[in-house]
Amino acid sequence: MNPLASLLTAFPRVKALVVGDLVADHYIYGQTERVSREAPVLIVRHQADEVKLGGAANAAANARALGAQVTTLGVLGNDPAGTSMKAQFKKAGIALYAVSHKGVPTETKTRVLAGGHNTSRQQMLRIDRGHVGPLPHETQKQLAQLLKTLGADADVIIVSDYGAGVLCDPVRAQLHVLADKGIPVCVDSRFGLSHFRRMQVCKPNEPELAALTGLPVATDTQVKAAAAKALRLLKCNALLVTRGKNGMALFQPKVHPKFIPVWGLQEAVDVTGAGDTVSAAFAISVGAGASFVDAALLANVAGALVVQKQGTATVGPTDILEALTHA
Repeated sequence: MNPLASLLTAFPRVKALVVGDLVADHYIYGQTERVSREAPVLIVRHQADEVKLGGAANAAANARALGAQVTTLGVLGNDPAGTSMKAQFKKAGIALYAVSHKGVPTETKTRVLAGGHNTSRQQMLRIDRGHVGPLPHETQKQLAQLLKTLGADADVIIVSDYGAGVLCDPVRAQLHVLADKGIPVCVDSRFGLSHFRRMQVCKPNEPELAALTGLPVATDTQVKAAAAKALRLLKCNALLVTRGKNGMALFQPKVHPKFIPVWGLQEAVDVTGAGDTVSAAFAISVGAGASFVDAALLANVAGALVVQKQGTATVGPTDILEALTHA
């Protein structure tokens, strides 16, 4: 049996804690009919809308879809988006610890997708809503205390930082305590990777790696140099760099880099949330006892599969097993 396929059988035993910014991915679907006489914009006739689990919630959904036992910690508002997400967590079988505070709404990304009678829908507009600035001090303390309790029982911790405030100073401090106790912490941070030193795994994409190091990342050689600097800065055990159409690359201190080409030959349909899928697959593999190389190989397959789906999506063991079988 393919070693990656056998790894999938261990996922149901993994207890994963996802910590991060829970985002409501709100989709509005419609049909374009004509240009408005009020302004040079298309008029969209509303047809339907839905809310999907985004951000850290998408990472949690992917971890659960892979079969892991998942607990999620974050912030949700007492609003319709938060209510919808809570219902989806429950339906997915994900244990949710969501801190709420008056005046802090659910972080929401609204995307308008529309097309003509005989054309595919295209994203026309995105509107972001959420709390601006640091979360209230009381909320930060609650998050850190919950993390202390929940983290002690986790096989692996997935950090999903979208810059909405959950990964505040008290939470990061508690993550360092847990990492020092030997609990694998896998970090995906869009804006502040430099704040996560001494974690086991960091997962930047190429632009994030360039922003962290101040170095170019246009070629394999440049990525290798930037990754070497990142390893020194972050003092992590592994650095997984996602590279879009160029696949990904795994770097470890004093270990030869492994460049992994993109899985399959199909063009991506939608890359929304693909980084969350990769983070979840890699972390769950590590939690199951896989080597960093095997974890990266499996995450590469999961990432390639999820970009074949429209919108925020997940992949499961059956998807991956089928892809491995027909490779």
